[in-house]
Amino acid sequence: MTLDPTTAQHVARVLLEVEAVKLNLEQPFQWASGWLSPIYCDNRRTLSYPALRTYIKLALAKATKELYPEAEVIAGVATGAISWGMLVADALGLPFIYVRPQPKDHGLKRQVEGYLPPKAKVAVIEDLISTGGSSIQAIAALRQEGANVLGLLAVYTHGFEVAEQLFKENNCPMATLSCYQAVIKEAIEQGVISHSEEASLTQWREAPEKWGR
Repeated sequence: MTLDPTTAQHVARVLLEVEAVKLNLEQPFQWASGWLSPIYCDNRRTLSYPALRTYIKLALAKATKELYPEAEVIAGVATGAISWGMLVADALGLPFIYVRPQPKDHGLKRQVEGYLPPKAKVAVIEDLISTGGSSIQAIAALRQEGANVLGLLAVYTHGFEVAEQLFKENNCPMATLSCYQAVIKEAIEQGVISHSEEASLTQWREAPEKWGR
């Protein structure tokens, strides 16, 4: 679920302007999964732009307060959303923790870092939703530690059906500031891509595992 069309378009615009999102149909990017993709999103780049960083921080904080008003702890998903989670926690005056992809193999062997009170109500912050797998792993780790996960909020999503289904199966509400459709609309308006390329971009989102093969 994308929260607000105006916010979605503004975030999409600035993501393109600072090249946090890149589009290239002729030389597609290869993901770790092996998928070929005409789009690459690196929201960490936005952290280098103070005005944009503040805008996204406040938008995430506002949405968190509206969607999950009972939140007692903010959790960031490592590594991309550690910064965003900390910024949101600071804006809301709430404790912050973060979740590793897997437990450390030494020391205390923790996966959840920071103090998590028993049965705490947790709002999870993510930077990007692709297939949703890493986010669900983080949510599972929090629940295993006894957290009451209220839901997850991300900066951006590709909007894959597999991700939306995964969140439903794991009974976790999910919302984002912006989305793939907003980025494509903005990219056309900015002249980054043409209307003729839109069809190929739509095909990729519908079947990313097959696109470009």
